[in-house]
Amino acid sequence: MLERFVRLLNRLLIKAILDLEFLNLETAPREGALIVAGNHLGVLDALIVYSVIDRRDYIVMVAEYHREYAFRRFLANLVDAIFVDRYQADFTVLREVLKRLKAGGVLIISPEGTRSRTGTLLPGQPGTAYLAAKSGVSVLPVSIIGSEDRLVMPNLKRLRRSPVKVTFGEPIIFEPIGRKNRQEVLQNYTDEIMCQIAALLPESYRGAYSDHPRLMEIIREPDYKAPEPIMEINNN
Repeated sequence: MLERFVRLLNRLLIKAILDLEFLNLETAPREGALIVAGNHLGVLDALIVYSVIDRRDYIVMVAEYHREYAFRRFLANLVDAIFVDRYQADFTVLREVLKRLKAGGVLIISPEGTRSRTGTLLPGQPGTAYLAAKSGVSVLPVSIIGSEDRLVMPNLKRLRRSPVKVTFGEPIIFEPIGRKNRQEVLQNYTDEIMCQIAALLPESYRGAYSDHPRLMEIIREPDYKAPEPIMEINNN
């Protein structure tokens, strides 16, 4: 009951703060295990995706430092969150996430590992690709534009909703990683995830992947449609 209340509260909060536009939401599976991988611009990013993918089996990962604050710790425990040290590999955490994925959970994660202070894509870390390959669960790329704290906070102070656009891509499934060339394969998988996210972003957001060869292949595909920026953001 409390979990349902938290989910409702999150939706109401996001709707009050943001003017959301969602594209290609139909590509998000409504059941079964899933890894949702997106860029990370602001503190609201994960909450934005949670608010639209209506599932009850979320796998919530929270940075370890939030454990130091009583109310944040309370909320994290309420949704059975997994505390993560962002600066060290924790195999106990990986095993727990894999266990929940195999039970049909939905993981929302940023492969970058941290918020981008510039608003553009940072190099992806291998954790997301590892979880996808190890579990056999598909990865759903998602892009967010307009959720930067530097844009949202001034509007919030003026009681204005910030325009945010969320675009979903097509699910990707990776083959298990064999014993040979493991690091190379893992890097290729990571690049694939990041380039699929980059392809959903306007050019100015693509950062480290703006001239990646794999991204160039994607945007040259006949059915590729370039994303449009949010006009209100460009006018700020």
